[in-house]
Amino acid sequence: MFDLGLQELIVIFIIALLVYGPKRLPELGYTLGKTINEIKRAFQGAKAEMEREINEVRDTVEDIKKDIKDPLQLKEELFKEIPQLSDLRIDKHIENIAKKEIEKKE
Repeated sequence: MFDLGLQELIVIFIIALLVYGPKRLPELGYTLGKTINEIKRAFQGAKAEMEREINEVRDTVEDIKKDIKDPLQLKEELFKEIPQLSDLRIDKHIENIAKKEIEKKE
């Protein structure tokens, strides 16, 4: 965590032994260990909560992408079924009817 070597730990232990004394040193170690564990748990909880929120946002974005893509595909399908403007021209329609009538007479 702090990248302390053996020599640094020995120096810290000796200073703590001189400052707090041999009777209070085990209590200090227990309290320090407990505090470090609580801090670790708090960071892990915050990290898990953030990951959950990120996943929820990611899922929401994916749902929105699907919802946006589907109407565009529906629009394309609808316009494929609608006749083209050139097919709706009356003169072409009359011309086609006239050709059919001429073919019937022949």
